Amino acid sequence: MKQFVKRHLTALYVSQMQRIIKKHKPLVIAVAGSVGKTSTKLAIATVVSEKYRVLVQNGNYNVALSVPFIFFDRELPSLTNPISWFSAWLHAERVIRGSFPYDVVVIELSPDELDQDVAFKDIINPDITVLTAVSAEHMEYFSTLDTIAEKEFAIATHCRKLLLGSDDIAATYIDRYTKHIEQPVLRYGFIAPADCLVAQAPDNSQSVSVRFADGLELTTQTNLLAKHSIKSLAAAALVAKELGLSGEQIVAGTAKVVPFAGRMQLLKGIKDSTIIDDSYNASPLAVAAALETLQSVAAPQRIALLGNMNELGDTSKDAHEQIGKLCDVQKLDLVVTLGKDANQYTAATAEQHGCKVVRTNSPYEAGKVIADNLQTGAYVLIKGSQNGVFSEEAIKSILADPADAAKLVRQSAYWFAIKRSQFADAHITSDISVK
Repeated sequence: MKQFVKRHLTALYVSQMQRIIKKHKPLVIAVAGSVGKTSTKLAIATVVSEKYRVLVQNGNYNVALSVPFIFFDRELPSLTNPISWFSAWLHAERVIRGSFPYDVVVIELSPDELDQDVAFKDIINPDITVLTAVSAEHMEYFSTLDTIAEKEFAIATHCRKLLLGSDDIAATYIDRYTKHIEQPVLRYGFIAPADCLVAQAPDNSQSVSVRFADGLELTTQTNLLAKHSIKSLAAAALVAKELGLSGEQIVAGTAKVVPFAGRMQLLKGIKDSTIIDDSYNASPLAVAAALETLQSVAAPQRIALLGNMNELGDTSKDAHEQIGKLCDVQKLDLVVTLGKDANQYTAATAEQHGCKVVRTNSPYEAGKVIADNLQTGAYVLIKGSQNGVFSEEAIKSILADPADAAKLVRQSAYWFAIKRSQFADAHITSDISVK
């Protein structure tokens, strides 16, 4: 019955979304990929806003039923709240008949979550689709990387123009899935050839150069710490260029892009430490990139909390061991692991490489371990998946200002209840709502 209702609601609201697009003709930018979707989506929205009125949702409205609600600029109602569903339908009808105050809509799409009986091409055909990466993700659903590539490119090729984060997509996949398509294919990243090539200044990581295929070269200042985060600037700059923004507008927009909650966000910690909050989620590519960032910063002490990478299926053991191999005893003073596979595989491999490792079974225990070992001026990376990990909770033990807990991910009453059910030592005392 639930699936029956969901299918009919999807058909109803998708139809309204399509009528909004047909009537008001907003430009639609879609972001897909194994990692970096949300950061890229929000970076694009920030930069493009220098010229256009942009609609974007901060949350992951990336399933077939939820995508229309981005266009409605409404929260997705609960299936048990018929009044909210009717209100949303009524609001959409008013938008269809009236005005739509946006020129561009930026959406995020995830192939593992789209209904199997709803083809993306039947829902929406974006003007531009950005595919950030093809890497290991949700391996319990997709048994091989080839399957992931097929799903991601199935989304990416139903558009008028395709932009690829070519640093993080194997050339074999690019060749296989783009050689027969008619729409233009552009590339961005650190590695040439690319239609938008970015580079960090060697003496100033806050300065980034952006060079386009037509010879235009720009220099912008960035608030982003991690090298891999700079790729979201490249995607945003290339989208902006394709939408006709001037060089001045692109520079102004990229300078306004800031880290988002749980995605390489910098927070002030006790003892004048710096917390790199990358707690939103974890996949092998993202963990490797975050670890590289931590190990590259100059600091008297570096601590890495490496939480479990969930949903990797049969590849989990190898993936966690690979992360352990990346732990450099010369660059890490302490590795704290959290979760079954991280404790078993990442911890053991890091120890084999000479690292000091402490295994923990809850984020609260992990936070206490870090607090007890923290030295003045340290840098601390917090990374992990969601269920059974929730590494953001470890941050609370080392925040200089407890009020900064409001900047963390998953701080609503809904998430607090889940955390309490999973960890016997949960000691959450506030109901701060964080989007």
